[in-house]
Amino acid sequence: MKEIKAFVKPNRVQKVIEALSESGFKSMTISQGEGTGAFKAKGASPSLDFHITDSPVVKLELVCQNEEAQRAIDIIVENGKTPEPGDGIIYVSEIEDAFKIKTGESIKKRL
Repeated sequence: MKEIKAFVKPNRVQKVIEALSESGFKSMTISQGEGTGAFKAKGASPSLDFHITDSPVVKLELVCQNEEAQRAIDIIVENGKTPEPGDGIIYVSEIEDAFKIKTGESIKKRL
C-alpha cells in the first residue's frame, strides 16, 4: 500500500478532491495548514500563530494499493497545477499495514 500526501493550493483543492472521488478514491483526509518553502506567495504574510509561515496550503492524504498510486498522483497533478509557481508537492510513502480501531482487523487486502 502507498500513502500519498499532497500539499495543494487552497483554490485548487476542491477540483483535486472531486477528480479523485470521481476516479474511485473516496477516502481522503483534508487538513488546512500553513507552509514555508522556496516559493513565496504574492501577498503572503506571517501567520498569527507561527512567525515563519509564508502561504496557506491544504494537505490531502490518501492510502491506496500500489498499482493505484500513479493514477492518484496523475489526477492530483492534472487538477492541482496552475500557470503560477508554487503549486505544491506530493510525497509517496510505503504503508506496511493498516488496522481498524474497532476490531483490530488488518485492512491491507481490502484497500
